[in-house]
Amino acid sequence: MTDPSLPAGGAPARPAAAEPRAAASALYRAVWRWHFYAGLLVLPVLALLAVTGAVYLFKDEINAALHADLRRVEPRAEAPLPPSALAAAALEAIPGTLRGYTPPAAPGLSAQVKILRADGLRDVAWVNPWTAEVLGSTWDAGAAGSRAMWVARKLHSLDYVGWWGNRIVEAAAGWTLLLTATGLYLWWPRRGRRVGVLLPRRARGRALWRDLHAVTGAWTALALVFLALTGLPWSGVWGKAFHQGAHALGLGVPDGYWSSYPLSTVPMGEALDEAPWILAPQPMPASPGHARHGGAAAGAPAPAAPAMLDEVVARAEALGLAPGWTLDAPTTAEGVFTASAFPDAVSGQRVVHFDRYTGEALVDMGLEDLGALGRAAEWGISVHMGQEFGRANQLAMLLACLAILLTTVSAAAMWWKRRPAGGLGAPRPPQDWRAPRAILAAAVVAGMLFPLVGLSLVAMLAIDLALPHALRRRLG
Repeated sequence: MTDPSLPAGGAPARPAAAEPRAAASALYRAVWRWHFYAGLLVLPVLALLAVTGAVYLFKDEINAALHADLRRVEPRAEAPLPPSALAAAALEAIPGTLRGYTPPAAPGLSAQVKILRADGLRDVAWVNPWTAEVLGSTWDAGAAGSRAMWVARKLHSLDYVGWWGNRIVEAAAGWTLLLTATGLYLWWPRRGRRVGVLLPRRARGRALWRDLHAVTGAWTALALVFLALTGLPWSGVWGKAFHQGAHALGLGVPDGYWSSYPLSTVPMGEALDEAPWILAPQPMPASPGHARHGGAAAGAPAPAAPAMLDEVVARAEALGLAPGWTLDAPTTAEGVFTASAFPDAVSGQRVVHFDRYTGEALVDMGLEDLGALGRAAEWGISVHMGQEFGRANQLAMLLACLAILLTTVSAAAMWWKRRPAGGLGAPRPPQDWRAPRAILAAAVVAGMLFPLVGLSLVAMLAIDLALPHALRRRLG
């Protein structure tokens, strides 16, 4: 006799309460599987970013130690020599073209004269402000300040890999957001579990590494998201789109801000050693005095030591730029002097362009002159670099870097201990593939916000679905 409680095929009917549990289990396995795959791809990059970022946080302290013998001079009671005299002494010691000048940031410090040598290399001459003695020279590392910090910065941005490096870092930043979200989902306490949630258990082996990974990630989730978001403006795809969107909404640099003066075709980010991120694509202004002073041919080189150097330095100091400001000299007949101040507190950030013939201030732009998104981006970058709130900011970012490093190391240790012989050790694919379809929908949303993440996620999902079932089980 047929049991009426059985379906036509005779198999026992699945209890209604089991359906939600099965769906939840399938979703959990799918999230875990993709968290695992994303971690394998991204964690090595995150470890590199954490180490190089932690080093670069202490750029000023490291540079001060590296250049201690060149930075310090014996202060005197009399007034220091004019900048033109210091520049002339530097150019006599290192023949070339004047690129920039940095006055002493405090009494007892030397001045810096940047020189483009005839062979195309760039040097920084360190000069005693009272005697014009050239104390020595170093390779010009730009905003990094030293060769060691230049290397750290290049590694942090993967510039050594070129175009691909920038895209890898951008994808890693976007994946960090998804790793954080999926990690919080996996960490979230279930079925009344309380141990290994806020503090690691007193355990050994894989359980200890699991708790170190999950607890550290949970405590630092906000820091991870912040670092990822504030790092994205430097990226090629997302950063460019954000920059264009900010300007389209009128929230970047105000339109027509320097329309009163002629413009060059050189972006500010290429012309200057350091420029505010939101201003980097904007064109450099040209000196209006060019036409009134002989109209030299466009592109003609500037004199080795511009006659207006003393005048421009005096005017910049009168404007009250934050100590440590630097002056970029014009390199063409129509170029401008540019004084830039980038103190720790972003509120003191300022860029002033001067006519190279008259010394007139053409554009004086501070943080308050930027749009809301421009100000937010500059503030986020300042905090990201550990500058905005002084030592506390620096130490907080250091802790975040160490936490990222701990999560990567613990993830690697946990995987190494759980992987089977001859297998990858990936979590088994769920039997119910409705959950992966939900992840595919999430990939579409992620792709709209972070194109490189969306493309890579869809590619990974397509590969995983295309693998034979037996191979998927073997990888697991």
